[in-house]
Amino acid sequence: MKEDRGKIKIALLGFGNAGKAFAALLQDKLEEIRKNYRSDVIVTAIATGSRGCLINENGVDVARALSEIQEQGRFFAENPDASTLTSLEIAEKAAYDILVEMTPLAIFSGRPAIDHIEAAFHRKKHVITANKGPIAWDFKRLRRLAESQGVRFCYETTVMDGTPVFNLVEDTLKLCRVTAVKGILNSTTNFILEELAKGRPYDEVIAEGKMKGFVEADPALDVEGWDAAAKTAALLNVLMDADITPDLIQRKGIAGITTDQLREADARGKVIKLLCRGTIQNGTVIGSVGPEEIDQKDLFASISGTSSVVTITTDLMGPVSVVEHDPEILQTAYGVLSDLIRVIG
Repeated sequence: MKEDRGKIKIALLGFGNAGKAFAALLQDKLEEIRKNYRSDVIVTAIATGSRGCLINENGVDVARALSEIQEQGRFFAENPDASTLTSLEIAEKAAYDILVEMTPLAIFSGRPAIDHIEAAFHRKKHVITANKGPIAWDFKRLRRLAESQGVRFCYETTVMDGTPVFNLVEDTLKLCRVTAVKGILNSTTNFILEELAKGRPYDEVIAEGKMKGFVEADPALDVEGWDAAAKTAALLNVLMDADITPDLIQRKGIAGITTDQLREADARGKVIKLLCRGTIQNGTVIGSVGPEEIDQKDLFASISGTSSVVTITTDLMGPVSVVEHDPEILQTAYGVLSDLIRVIG
């Protein structure tokens, strides 16, 4: 029987949709975690950018926190755990064993998430991040810092929500060397291209995507390929030991793709998808993002709506593909929970 490990304290930086979903899922699974992993997980801090912060080293009332956010969009001023500390100050000072970094993505720098993670590592604390920015912009240095401090650094959720990609390679493709990756990783552009191919106007497609919640108020970062470039950089840094950043990814978005082009491709038995690629050229890892025509019988042609796919090619197993079908926020929450189990298991 596993030894009782007592209380495991976690601090949550970021309490948007993913943060709230993870907090609710954690509450739902606490008893199973206690039973299976002999650990009592408590949340000792919750930080937001504009809706208040909570701190209590004996555990904040997560159910109350979720209720307050639902009721008025922020934590109540009279909440006994209310705090004026910033996210960085919580990372630097709060009582926790594991920092969970879920702050909004800063796609052109990875900060302040990088600073939060670095602060935790300097205190010899484990880190779980759902934020792709640090993995895309500063992964190698952060990984070395975690190793030097003897702590865990987990990031499964950063590319395909809760779908095992990094853990698949680490846990089940041991001694395999990744030689290439290919994926459809941006659901917004996938949806836009599909709907344009039906002859729908661009503005109408964007409006529907916003209504459904997976197109941002400003879709430029998706349409111009920046989100896909950040995910590609993250994949290459982790799986191929690259030291690449999103600005070094060869990038072309879908803004120039017309309905006529999509229809012409269809007439030739093709579809156009925004593909992410990573290959090795002359000993150097090269990444690219851009629209490509692919055969309608290809696996990638079947990836529709908000689904995504990645194919990992290795020297020993050849190509292995993983498909995520129409994920919702629960899948993101589970990805963070699965990393939590990796740390405490």
